Amino acid sequence: MAQLLLQSVWLIPCYSLLGAALSALWFPGITRRTGPRPAGYVNVTMTFISFVHAVIALTATWNQPAQQFSIPWLQVAGLDLTIPIEVSSLTVGVIVVVAGLNLLAQTFAIGYMEMDWGWGRLYSLMAVFEAGLVALALCNSLFFSYIILEILTLGTYLIVGIWFNQSLVVTGARDAFLTKRIGDLFLLMGVIALLPIAGTWNFSELAEWARTANVDQNTITLIGLALIAGPMGKCAQFPLHLWLDEAMEGPVPASILRNSVVVATGAWILVKLEPVLSLSPVVQSTMIVIGSISAIGGSLIALAQIDIKRAFSYLVTAYMGIVFIAVGTQQTEAALLIVLTHALSMALMMMSSGAVVWNSITQDLTQLGGLWSRRPVSGLALVVATLGLIALPPFGSFWSMLKLADGLENSGHPWLVGVLLIVNALTAFGLTRAFSLVFGGKPKQMSERSPEVHWPMALPMIILSAFTLHLPLILQSLSLLPSWADINTNMALLLIWSSIFGASLSAVIYLGNYIQKPVQFPIKALQDLVAYDFYTPNLYRNSIVFSVAVVSQLTSWIDRYLVDGVVNLFGMVTLFSGQSLKYSTSGQSQFYALTILVGVTVLGVFLCWSSLSHMVLVMTASVFHQQSLG
Repeated sequence: MAQLLLQSVWLIPCYSLLGAALSALWFPGITRRTGPRPAGYVNVTMTFISFVHAVIALTATWNQPAQQFSIPWLQVAGLDLTIPIEVSSLTVGVIVVVAGLNLLAQTFAIGYMEMDWGWGRLYSLMAVFEAGLVALALCNSLFFSYIILEILTLGTYLIVGIWFNQSLVVTGARDAFLTKRIGDLFLLMGVIALLPIAGTWNFSELAEWARTANVDQNTITLIGLALIAGPMGKCAQFPLHLWLDEAMEGPVPASILRNSVVVATGAWILVKLEPVLSLSPVVQSTMIVIGSISAIGGSLIALAQIDIKRAFSYLVTAYMGIVFIAVGTQQTEAALLIVLTHALSMALMMMSSGAVVWNSITQDLTQLGGLWSRRPVSGLALVVATLGLIALPPFGSFWSMLKLADGLENSGHPWLVGVLLIVNALTAFGLTRAFSLVFGGKPKQMSERSPEVHWPMALPMIILSAFTLHLPLILQSLSLLPSWADINTNMALLLIWSSIFGASLSAVIYLGNYIQKPVQFPIKALQDLVAYDFYTPNLYRNSIVFSVAVVSQLTSWIDRYLVDGVVNLFGMVTLFSGQSLKYSTSGQSQFYALTILVGVTVLGVFLCWSSLSHMVLVMTASVFHQQSLG
């Protein structure tokens, strides 16, 4: 049974697509008679089937060599577009995580979207996301991975803009789509340019080629920079990070999936392309710089956010920046472990924030407080998510951070350990700040009446909290964690103390009465710098948007006054010529014959002009000759 499900693991994306297709049947006419809920129940059922299929297949593939097979698609003119598929413990494990988180997110949506009639659109798009993520995990081709990423970009636009009657939602969907398109355009350039050099798009073959490749450094640097541009947009890295913040205008169930595993698609491509990217030291240094800026910048910006969802969204940018650092230093195993621990903790964190937003009048952190006694499940979920995201033993993120820190110390980049410690401390500070403002202190006017959520929202939080707490035990049982005797004690203590320092300082500031509330940065300029996202939106408006506006206005002027002017000139000349010619036409046949004769004569003179000129010259010369003889 397990082997049969393993051989048919490529069918898992089809389950989700079938659920999406069935959801499309609930158009308004049927929805008015049956209600929107059946569309959601169909997708939850299909996702559950996908999860069970993947779990059973994982047991069959564990500790077994990877299996590769292909699906023929198009072979024409020397171009072979066959879809290669890789089935391994890693790829099937990714499918388990994706299907499991989508199952919990869809269950959460049953409660969160209880009064909403857009179930069909939301659940079908979440199913499309699941199908795309599963297909991306199985696909072993850079070209088809790019196509899947494009589909996911379109899905982001549609699912963020699901409440399309709100202006902020429309703006967020548009900006998310356009920002990702910038990175995708450069990624397409890199994908096309890589084929003539490597001769393949297969990830396994690219890794083999990179081991012995002897390529021009300038060429591979340009290709590598283009290849990392796409993951920059997907992972919301500086300066292509603004879309994730604006995408928070969409429904929380979609944000659960997007902030946990959808943003990790860029990290997955980076890990797959690491052998190719390592051919250029410039590309590796660029990834390290981008990751460092995004990690520190994202964790700093999160401290100044007053919207609970936006405060958590910038931490996604920070942790994906750490993944960029890991891939740039060739620590791919640490990168994958960070992606796993971040996905579980961030999904739980978004559930907790969604539970707060669902039945609260506001999602402003400064107007909430005192919810611990009223919202125990939501509060415990945020506590568990915080423990799973910062470096505190024995929770999952501690082991991933420790693995990366050990690799950084031994790879000749010890200063990056400092970046890791700073980001960890800032993350602990920011998460403790959010917990203190929402669940600590005394109840405020906006939070006096805020009961706990009902079971469809509480159940996924409880299940994911338990799984997050037991993740280290699961990883240890799979021999993916080192023993306590083999860990770097000094590095572990540095990580632990950075977490304790950040959390303790934040608790003293926000739970104590030592500092006046609301808390402000000591320097207003620094407060504004962080609160306004390092003025990145202003930079966009004054550079890219301004340049596009100037070019558009110039193009419009040229089109209106030059192109249209020339066309209009010919039209006016034709019009006036026709008007004038109609008065010179008598309708007599001899007049038309005379006109034809004159035209033929002019044409003959024009064609014989060179001969006539030569004859005139000869006659003139003979006349002068006769006069000279006379």
